[in-house]
Amino acid sequence: MSLVIGLTGGIASGKSTVSNMLKEMAVTVIDADVEARLAVEKGEPAYQEILAGFGDDIVLPSGDIDRVKLGSIIFHNAEKRQLLNGIVHPEVRRRMNSQVEAAKERGEQVIVLDIPLLFESKLTHMVEKTILVYVDRDIQLKRLMERNNLSLEEAEARIKSQMPLSDKVPLADAVINNNGTITESKKQLIEILIGWGITTL
Repeated sequence: MSLVIGLTGGIASGKSTVSNMLKEMAVTVIDADVEARLAVEKGEPAYQEILAGFGDDIVLPSGDIDRVKLGSIIFHNAEKRQLLNGIVHPEVRRRMNSQVEAAKERGEQVIVLDIPLLFESKLTHMVEKTILVYVDRDIQLKRLMERNNLSLEEAEARIKSQMPLSDKVPLADAVINNNGTITESKKQLIEILIGWGITTL
């Protein structure tokens, strides 16, 4: 039996750090952001649909989709944003599900879906357990400012655009408190997995 775990967090919460810990344990991690990028590449079904919905103006000379241009369109237009999400999200879910099936066929004990908007996008039906990587807001703000070289106002605007981590805590099956060191976070991760009966890491 395989256990499918959803890993989520917020901007600068340390989700990528935990994701890398799992990869180091030889756990299959399927990243929603990576799949979203791959889903819109030339030759993929979503590529043609995006061109049909947004026109050839959003294509670079290379034939690839101009992400910056597409991003600026959907940022200012809720209708267009819905149109894009309606094309990309089902394709991302399909890609992730097929990889989950392949991992199950290989007999893997744990499969992790790294989904930043796991709760917001109501994708918990894709997983059996959820892990939230949590940090206090002041630490999140400090890390984001340092990591992305942002002003306080810029960092606060980015954090405010997401569902607060404190609101996600009651929704998660397990929480990794990432306020401390990487070693402390890894210890919590291992304890969670052992608690769920994962013993072969």
